[in-house]
Amino acid sequence: MQTEAWLDGPLSGVPRLLMPAAHALAQSRSDLERHTANLTSEEVWSEPGGAPSVGFHLRHITGSIDRLLTYTAGRQLTAEQFRDLAGEGVPGEPPPMAAELLAAAAAQIDRALEVIGGTRDEDLFDGRGVGRARLQTNVFGLLFHIAEHTQRHVGQIIATATVVRGRR
Repeated sequence: MQTEAWLDGPLSGVPRLLMPAAHALAQSRSDLERHTANLTSEEVWSEPGGAPSVGFHLRHITGSIDRLLTYTAGRQLTAEQFRDLAGEGVPGEPPPMAAELLAAAAAQIDRALEVIGGTRDEDLFDGRGVGRARLQTNVFGLLFHIAEHTQRHVGQIIATATVVRGRR
């Protein structure tokens, strides 16, 4: 049986204050790989009981990490990021398979882990503005939110994938 990421010890190159966020992201990546394996395209885009699809959640993880890292870098969102946000729940034609969506989400998780690894302790509490209203937070808050927000959606993916697999 595989242990959870936080029980595997420190991740190389990750500052100690950000280790919990890095562990959460590493666990998210592992859980995504395990729980999206072998889903059909129909299962990926199924909305059981009106719940958001696995496909939506995978795209949302990908997009939300990108957006939150944009704020972490002190920038505001681009028009392309807003377009991507608007299309997260639209399967498209043909709809992408789980493997394609998983690869995009995993790449963003890896990108977040790189940013975490490159963040200096003295920069953690530098102020950042989020959204059009530039609501105030800091680098630490954004990096933590990336981790907890990703885990929230991974949990929803696990539940939805379980339901749609049960329909087989």
